[in-house]
Amino acid sequence: MKPLTAEWVGKAEGDFATMERESRARTDPNCDGICFHAQQCAEKYLKAHLTEAEIPFVKIHDLVVLLDQVLPLYPLWEAYRVDLAFLSDFAVSFRYPGESADRESALDARRRCRAFRRAARTALGLKP
Repeated sequence: MKPLTAEWVGKAEGDFATMERESRARTDPNCDGICFHAQQCAEKYLKAHLTEAEIPFVKIHDLVVLLDQVLPLYPLWEAYRVDLAFLSDFAVSFRYPGESADRESALDARRRCRAFRRAARTALGLKP
């Protein structure tokens, strides 16, 4: 694995750990934060794969655009399109006043993130 790919993976795992920790909070879990870190984890794993394959990408948070770039490498990841589109909305929407995530959305984001993370780690030869 290339050093920069490993950095992307490390950043993705930081977001994953934050999402998991906040998901376990018994009192006042930050549902916005869970959704945001789920999106960030998926984004960074997509960018890790693009980096490893030496496919350039622009600074973007749209997971579907990144998925389209990585699909030639992993065509079966088409199955994650709906999940990644769902997560994509959390890059910005809940970070500012006007919208907030509820517990149900946060748990759904966590579930979708976990599923994609498993595939992304497996494709890199890492333990799911």
